Amino acid sequence: MIEIPSDSLVFGTQLPIQSQGAVFVAPWESSATPADLLGIARAADRSGFAYVAVCDHIVIPRDKAATTGLWWQDCLTTLGWLASATANVALLSHVYVLAYRHPLTAAKGFETLDHLSGGRAIAGIGAGHVEAEFETLGIPFAERGRLTDEHLVAFAAAMENTYVGDMGAMPRPVQTPRPPIWIGGSSKPAIRRAAAWDGWLPQGPATREGLDLLLSTRDALGRADRPMMIGHIVLPFIHVGTPRTERRQPCYSGSPEQIAEAILAETPAEVNQVQVKFDADDASEYAEQVEAFGTQVGPLLRR
Repeated sequence: MIEIPSDSLVFGTQLPIQSQGAVFVAPWESSATPADLLGIARAADRSGFAYVAVCDHIVIPRDKAATTGLWWQDCLTTLGWLASATANVALLSHVYVLAYRHPLTAAKGFETLDHLSGGRAIAGIGAGHVEAEFETLGIPFAERGRLTDEHLVAFAAAMENTYVGDMGAMPRPVQTPRPPIWIGGSSKPAIRRAAAWDGWLPQGPATREGLDLLLSTRDALGRADRPMMIGHIVLPFIHVGTPRTERRQPCYSGSPEQIAEAILAETPAEVNQVQVKFDADDASEYAEQVEAFGTQVGPLLRR
């Protein structure tokens, strides 16, 4: 199973283009192509990124389209496509709404992704938040937390075992006993849920309050000595070097040393994975920024 040592600090990125919410999308993304997305993923793959991530929505209600946007590529289809064009980078769902699917259906998708990618799948799981999306799919929104907890047990069991009861499934995942399960969310229920699994993906920066709850819950569950990914999202955009044009704010720019120093200064000591995003004028420059970060800034992110 993919694990991140507690004394290390790796970096990953949620890819642009594949999801285009109005709050964060750049103007160039609306006309970007699949080849552009692939070029950015390949830049991450060859420059030391721990993972690339893809979001998950199925449908968006009309009254949220102006802010949430309608462009959300299917999560596992996109990750599977990226798997065939990359070799090193892990493939993260950030985050996959497990309550939308039967746990055996979800397990089949991640098992196949892990098999085809040579053991690079990471199941980032969340409870979901768009009430109308749940209603359209016939799933009670108020039950999403309970459903997520129940589905997680069956989902993990299916990925770990060829047979669940009398029902079997192949191919099996490459990772043993299964791909890691990282839980997304910054609410107290989400953090407590994360403590029982392999990783925590906060919705933003990892706060002191959230970390304390995560660590105390892990201790209460007897999991304090087990490996765990503890994440942190760097909210400012990143632009390595001196920008040629005005950048969206806030933005860390400048030398690799300056950017690394800024990231390390804001990252809590318990964190062993940071997620970064970039600001650029087009897909080509975005890919260049990804590679510059991976090769120039990434090596400086040392405890």
